[in-house]
Amino acid sequence: MGFNITYLPGDGVGPEVAGAARLVAEKAAEKFALSLAFHEFPFGGAAIDTHDDPFPSVTRRACAEADAVLLGAVGGPKWDGGPVRPEAGLLDLRKMLGLYANLRPIRIMAGMEALSPLKAARARDVDILFVRELTGGIYFGKRIEGDEHASDECAYSREEVERVARVAFEAAHARKGRLASVDKANVLATSRLWRSVVNALHKSDYSDVELEHVLVDAMAMKLIQQPAAFDVVLTENMFGDILSDEASVIIGSIGLAPSASLGRGKAGLYEAIHGSAPDIAGQDKANPAGAILSAAMMFRHSFDAEAPAQAIEEAVEAVLAAGHGTADIGGDDGCAAFSERVVAQLAN
Repeated sequence: MGFNITYLPGDGVGPEVAGAARLVAEKAAEKFALSLAFHEFPFGGAAIDTHDDPFPSVTRRACAEADAVLLGAVGGPKWDGGPVRPEAGLLDLRKMLGLYANLRPIRIMAGMEALSPLKAARARDVDILFVRELTGGIYFGKRIEGDEHASDECAYSREEVERVARVAFEAAHARKGRLASVDKANVLATSRLWRSVVNALHKSDYSDVELEHVLVDAMAMKLIQQPAAFDVVLTENMFGDILSDEASVIIGSIGLAPSASLGRGKAGLYEAIHGSAPDIAGQDKANPAGAILSAAMMFRHSFDAEAPAQAIEEAVEAVLAAGHGTADIGGDDGCAAFSERVVAQLAN
């Protein structure tokens, strides 16, 4: 069976971590007799440099036709202040593919509690799946730029909330059966709609899932106080962006955190949740684990290939458990060396 992957290295450390993910994905595919064809296209700041557009038409067509999209990272100070930012391409890509649900797993691997800045007893057994709404909210609302006054509109429809909530409820069914829905219903009208829709869906279709509502400011505290208490966390766009980045620190480094953006079809977008880190770009210092684990999610969600997905995850876990890693988690490996270790582990 063969799959076509649109490969977008992007900016900063993006080419390094995406290259590591591609290498591991190719080895996993070889091991499980799958065929992967990677097709590289410009995206983000790199595409602004070559096409004056962060998401040029040639890349747009390739993404629309792909079985999956594998992304490195976008952005950097080089493009600050320009007429268009690299991140605009990412928002446009998500919208074009209808990618409304962003899955961000945050898990402490067994025996790796020492990586966490939290006490080991508090970090132990942390296994959270963030389900972040991805195409609505303040990031996509009407925007007014200005030196004296500016505004950003936050808007949600019932349909937008219900479709991502359904993804979260289904995920809870497959895990421990618990869902925490995060909002700011004591202040925001969009959050009151959010809570109302989640309650209605819970009552009609998912009453067997244990549901709680948590205000976003309380959630920011509880993630540090008792992170192991959460199973699936459902959030709107901006809250999910912030909270999942906070939670990534619990596992030791944002470089360890993967993500999958899913929507109408199987052609998801896969990327580590970290940014482009231009200060270390090209120095072989970036942690590729999050990107590699994103490739595992690609096999699982876009290719329905669970065996290679598990093999990649187990290989990463084995390499980390053996004490290897990049500098951000106290290791001595560079990006390339770490990915080679994962490839070697896959061969076992």
